[in-house]
Amino acid sequence: MAARRTAAAGSGEDGKSLPLDELMPWSVRPLRTGRSWVMSPDPAALRTRWERLAAAEGAEQERLFRPSRSRTPHIPVAALPGRSTGTGRFAREPGACPDPARILHGPFDEQWLLPDHRLIDAARPELWRVGDERQLFTVEHGYVPQATGPALSVTHLLPDGHSPAGRPGRIRPLYRRPDATDPNLAPGLLDVLRTRLGPEVAPESVLAWIMAAALPSPSGCRVPLPADAEVWAAGVELGRELVRVQLRGARGGERPRLPGGRRPYVRAALPPRPAGIVYDAEAEALVIGDGRISPVPAGAWEFTVSGVRVLELWFERRAAAAVGAVPAGAAPDGPGGVGLDAVGARGWTPEWTSELLELVSVLALLDGLRPRQEALRARLDRAPLISRDELRAAGVLPVPASVRLPASVLGHQEEGPEGQFALL
Repeated sequence: MAARRTAAAGSGEDGKSLPLDELMPWSVRPLRTGRSWVMSPDPAALRTRWERLAAAEGAEQERLFRPSRSRTPHIPVAALPGRSTGTGRFAREPGACPDPARILHGPFDEQWLLPDHRLIDAARPELWRVGDERQLFTVEHGYVPQATGPALSVTHLLPDGHSPAGRPGRIRPLYRRPDATDPNLAPGLLDVLRTRLGPEVAPESVLAWIMAAALPSPSGCRVPLPADAEVWAAGVELGRELVRVQLRGARGGERPRLPGGRRPYVRAALPPRPAGIVYDAEAEALVIGDGRISPVPAGAWEFTVSGVRVLELWFERRAAAAVGAVPAGAAPDGPGGVGLDAVGARGWTPEWTSELLELVSVLALLDGLRPRQEALRARLDRAPLISRDELRAAGVLPVPASVRLPASVLGHQEEGPEGQFALL
């Protein structure tokens, strides 16, 4: 167990690895919603919140909205790319409630968001612009010294980049444009890798390698690049499995399933408003009030990101949402009554139970891949690496400033404030 902890908490600041920022140079800061009520584990609660806000008027609407410097009910804002929502002042013409969008709220927590730009302080439209059925996003986790857990996660959903602890990391799309064009890789990197490791190297295999080999460090994720084709192949194979598990059946893959006899099941129904969650290590069971789920491997229960236990945080958010509690750390709604955060899900939903069973499987499978990651890192300690000097000589480094900026999407119209169109 000590060896696992050391490997997971080790710093990538070893002089041999390269900053992920130089390999995938375009990155985007996490979303900043400005108000917690625009996100929820339950899409029905979001629709109810919208209806209450749209029906309110004057000072009451202002109070429910929770204005910030960036957003008030009186500010017209451009529509989010790919979303048909109002662009005029919300107070004057709120329009119909948009369909909630599935997003990744921090690591491994799939939630829902009201995708109306008038409600979100910093929605990062450049991410929405390139999100499509072929895009993948990597998300750096907040760095916490000596904490265990992976340095990165990957998702096909729009990620908000939230970190449960530590400073939030950056969001890096695999492609700079829609339709899997213009890889978000340092110019010339693919050519070097193909020369060194084989002509079959593709953007997806580079992403797989990064997922398998990335190391946390105070300055951001770092990635060693092997000069040995066998080490590369082993890492890419492992990385593809890590990606497959985290995508949960998206992109034509299979949904994560544990072997027969190890799959978690509901042994006793979960209560409508659970107050807490306990792990019974001897029985390998999650105990939620009178409810019970088993088998749950210890590795799934102990799985952490930035030092925070994933299953426990996931449950706490839904237990709060089941009763409409204001999330921990949320700003108070002020005088005059409860705010929109108090609109909950009317109890624990069957969908959450299904999601919990799948999350247990995801975390158990990822934990089962840790020995292979540790073995890969041990091989990298002995293997020859592609050096910074080699990448400089090939013209890969330093990375041009232009590729750190979003690519323009020519010929694509988007609706601006008050219905004006812009050509990007």
